[in-house]
Order: sequence, then structure tokens, then C-alpha cells
Amino acid sequence: MTDLPQKIPKPITEKYVAIAALVDAFCTKHLNEEYRQLIHHVVGALARKRPSPLLRGKENVWAAAAVHAVGRVNFLDDPSQKPHCKPKVIYEFFGIAESTGQNKSKEIRDLLKMGPMSPEWTLPSRLADNPMVWLLQVNGFMVDIREMPAEVQQMAFEKGLIPFVPAERDVSESSNG
Repeated sequence: MTDLPQKIPKPITEKYVAIAALVDAFCTKHLNEEYRQLIHHVVGALARKRPSPLLRGKENVWAAAAVHAVGRVNFLDDPSQKPHCKPKVIYEFFGIAESTGQNKSKEIRDLLKMGPMSPEWTLPSRLADNPMVWLLQVNGFMVDIREMPAEVQQMAFEKGLIPFVPAERDVSESSNG
């Protein structure tokens, strides 16, 4: 199932594929396809860094850390989330020490500027509920774009600032319900 949907530099392709295969095995057992794709996106972003940090270190450490980093952004260890998974399960699966995984996960989060609820690293199914996605600066003021007129939402969408136009989704949901 390890594909190359992203542009991966040739020198790092073999390492990317090995890490992605480990991620696939973990996601099949503990997570889902949505997590798998987002974690692949993280590994791909690391592969494209110059120089790529993936060139140093073991594949299982990078795989565990990528899973943990995405999990941190999406509150994977919260039992109210589906799926959910404790860090201990991640590190045991990949056969690494917790301290090693935590340190490498922090390195990834720092390199890719991944914080809690970072829109770029939020699972697509959770974007609508992530307040960080919708806060934009308009005329010098922070606003929740969902509270703005549909035309303003459309402009924000066309500029790539938001993932969809909330007003359009609200209309389609109310007509389906």
C-alpha cells in the first residue's frame, strides 16, 4: 500500500518507502486510512527538507515519531477520540524507547511547525471543528470567518485560506437534513 503520491527526491526514496511501509502496518492495526495519509504527508515533507533529516536515524524511529507527531496534533491519546491510541502502544509497536520516540517526535513537530490543532496537520475530517482553521485577520482584526458573509468566505476559500466555504456546507447540510 506504500505509494509515492508526493514528489520524493530520488536519494531519499528508499528510506521514505521503508518508513511509509512501517506506518502502513501500524495504521492498519491501530488507526485508519485518514491517519495513514496524513502521516505519509509528514514523512514526505521531511523527505523534501534539505538536507533531509530522514537520512540520519533508523526507519522505525522516524515512523514512530511521525505517528506520534500527527497524533499529538489530533489528540490521538484522548480516549474520547476515535480512533485513539496511547503513546506507549506506538513505541512498543515500533520497538523503541519512549524517550527516543518523544525526542524525535518533538524534532518533527519543530521542523514542520506542528502545534496543537495546526490546520495543515489536522485530520481532514476534523478541520470543520478546528477553530484555528477559521480565525483570519480581516482589516487588522481577528475574525471567525464562519461568522462573515458568504462572499467573504468565498474570497477566503479562493485565496486558499480556508478548506471550504462554510456557508455552502451549511446550506447543503440543511437541505439534506
